[in-house]
Amino acid sequence: MTQAIRLGINGASGRMGRALLELVRDDRRFVLAHVVVAPASECDGMPVFAGASTSLRYAHDWSEAPVIDAVVDFSGPAGHAGALAHCEARGIALVSGTTGLDAAQERQLDAASARIPILRAANFSLGVAVLARLLREASAVLRQWDLEIIEAHHGRKEDAPSGTALALGEVAAAARNTTLADAAVYVREGHPGARRNGSIGFAVVRGGDIVGEHTALLAGQGERLELIHRATDRSIFARGALEAAAWLSGRAAGRYDIEDMLSDRLRTS
Repeated sequence: MTQAIRLGINGASGRMGRALLELVRDDRRFVLAHVVVAPASECDGMPVFAGASTSLRYAHDWSEAPVIDAVVDFSGPAGHAGALAHCEARGIALVSGTTGLDAAQERQLDAASARIPILRAANFSLGVAVLARLLREASAVLRQWDLEIIEAHHGRKEDAPSGTALALGEVAAAARNTTLADAAVYVREGHPGARRNGSIGFAVVRGGDIVGEHTALLAGQGERLELIHRATDRSIFARGALEAAAWLSGRAAGRYDIEDMLSDRLRTS
């Protein structure tokens, strides 16, 4: 029987962290080894599973972490830095779904991927992965059509546009032989003038308990195409992240994404 993967979870008191804990508890592929929350969290030092036989408690750092095979990180930029440093120092696979990282942190991820396997994704939904593939093809074929990306999330989300929206924009820009830095338009107000040909516009909605919605709208003359993904249950992202951790554990150092995992599964299925 294959040995269970010793898993660490970073950002465990957040929405995604709680969803991961619910799923991993009954997933025999994993043994939950270390669970990290922010230093100011009310969970710090408390039992992870109330009434359970395990003595596992929430920690606020990695200083007393046991041997771990993989870490799943859904924290924030500060928490992400601590998880990356721990994984790099000890050769641990890192699955990162944290958004809002700056350019320097992205460079740190690239540098660390020379020593450890890293799978980073803005969205771990299989449906979103398929949406990205469809958008890539549509953007290339309908090259002259205007493209707008609209995303909606719950009112407590702090970054905008969402990491998934930006990732979709990157896919579309690459399909049109440009970059998102050159094509993106994030703000329109007052009198911005006519739409610039080849631009990729973004619109953001925040409110209520919306889990996540992403629409890629391609508008031509007399017709338009809309590619839409709506998430109604946050567990789809946690489930995808656990699949990524199971796939990534034991792999060679390198920078991976969700499509690498899906393509590998297709080849071996």
